[in-house]
Amino acid sequence: MSRSLRRGALAATAIVISIASLSACGAGNDAQTLGVRPDNAAVTVDDVQIQNALVITQPEAGAEGPAVVSATVFNNGRDPQTLESVTLPGTSAKVTLKAAQGSGPVTVPAGGSVVIGGKGNASATIENGREAAKNGATQKIVFKLSKTGDVQLSAFVVPATSYFKDFGPTEIPKPPAATPTGTATPTGTATPGHGATTPGHGAEATATATPTGEASHSAGH
Repeated sequence: MSRSLRRGALAATAIVISIASLSACGAGNDAQTLGVRPDNAAVTVDDVQIQNALVITQPEAGAEGPAVVSATVFNNGRDPQTLESVTLPGTSAKVTLKAAQGSGPVTVPAGGSVVIGGKGNASATIENGREAAKNGATQKIVFKLSKTGDVQLSAFVVPATSYFKDFGPTEIPKPPAATPTGTATPTGTATPGHGATTPGHGAEATATATPTGEASHSAGH
């Protein structure tokens, strides 16, 4: 191969590598996003999209205490919407919604989103979480929005461990205090020392020797 052809081949190789690197970088961002995002429930209805929906229970299996619904609600419309309620069909669970700040409603801004769950975000607390959801199962969730109406999907039920620890219930019940297994009893009855309850031998002799009048009278007689 001539020197000019060799230079041309090297230049072409460099261009191909550059394009491949840029393509990999662009694809890599999407791939990385898909890689770190849990494969959780997602649904789109009209202008509303809900992603990464989960029911997150207490970190300890069987622990009493609330569970939470965690999700990201997107509003692709031109008008804000209010998240009016979150319900769990098929259960008697009550879900309490709370905005990230203040006591107002949870509002999803136009062209924006609201994260439910996690520190500093809006919350959806399931009061009787243990009865409402079982780890490893799926649970239907209905998000009711002011304009779109009901948006339903099925979500996984997971404990607040590993990736989900920071999005789980903020109220973690304390373990019950340890109770003694038996009552301590004395192994014997303490008895006072010999000199404490009864006079010593010398004291007793003095006491009996004092009234000696009668004995002296007999001796003198």
